[in-house]
Amino acid sequence: MSRVALLGAGGWGTALAAHLARRGVEAVLWARRPELAAEISRRRENRYYLPGVLLPSGVTVEADLAAAVVGCALAVVTVPSHGVRDLARRLAALEAALPPLLSAAKGLEEGSALRPTQILAEELPAVPAGALSGPNHAEEVGRGLPAATVAAAADAGLARRFQQLLHSPALRVYTSTDLPGVELGGALKNVVALAVGIAAGLNLGDNAQAALITRGLAEMRRLGVAMGARAETFAGLSGLGDLVVTCGSSHSRNFRTGQEIGRGRPLEEILAGTRMVVEGVRTTRAAVELARRVGVEMPVAEAVHRILFEGELPARQVECLMARRPREE
Repeated sequence: MSRVALLGAGGWGTALAAHLARRGVEAVLWARRPELAAEISRRRENRYYLPGVLLPSGVTVEADLAAAVVGCALAVVTVPSHGVRDLARRLAALEAALPPLLSAAKGLEEGSALRPTQILAEELPAVPAGALSGPNHAEEVGRGLPAATVAAAADAGLARRFQQLLHSPALRVYTSTDLPGVELGGALKNVVALAVGIAAGLNLGDNAQAALITRGLAEMRRLGVAMGARAETFAGLSGLGDLVVTCGSSHSRNFRTGQEIGRGRPLEEILAGTRMVVEGVRTTRAAVELARRVGVEMPVAEAVHRILFEGELPARQVECLMARRPREE
């Protein structure tokens, strides 16, 4: 029986641990806080981040990072994107004993605008890494509802290895060698979801939301291609698929955050009221910086940036988007 470590006991790490245990894999869920590890282990439920999902007996919970990861066939990085570098540095002491890493983080690092696997490559150059991304709400995967996802790695053999470890009747795992495209799709869709949520909060209607999804996808594809991704990846599960579920689900923290902003609530107040990470906020800053650096036009992302960080009113940014020069699609 294979052993897989889930490095991060948030909702997604907990859901993947439950998924793996149901298919007969020994899942080790690592929690940074010992008190959280002890509580999850005792209750067999992560009441903080994934309430209502009982963990199968095949899940063990560990607060010791070395004990969690050494001897595993795979370690899945399930911390938020802004925690990837710190985790990688903690893993550096174990580098010689590490299995391949699979990043499930969906974001870009502020300042560098690096993707999670690029961060892992900087900090752990000897360890092969890939990415997992798709329309995968933890609340549903944790309960075993049907879903599909993409495991990506530059090496096709490594991507297939990820697939073999994760694929099940409840979670179809596809492979891809377009690592930049799969990671950028998972990160940038959160920015678009903020925009769509803002439109919903302003009561702008279904047409406006559909327009933002469609034009937001065009922006995601433009930036992705500029960064070496394949355009067709953004029509797949890690692009369009993840975008659709993130822009139209009650589970979506990014959509709900945008909706509250559109209704007039300050961002700081919204973030202070949730223990979950809203990845799109940090990613908006990083994505806009990256787009400016490489000369890619992203008007929807720029509008979200102005609302989040420059004090601009949402209604005014809608006016600015609608007043842009007409052009071909």
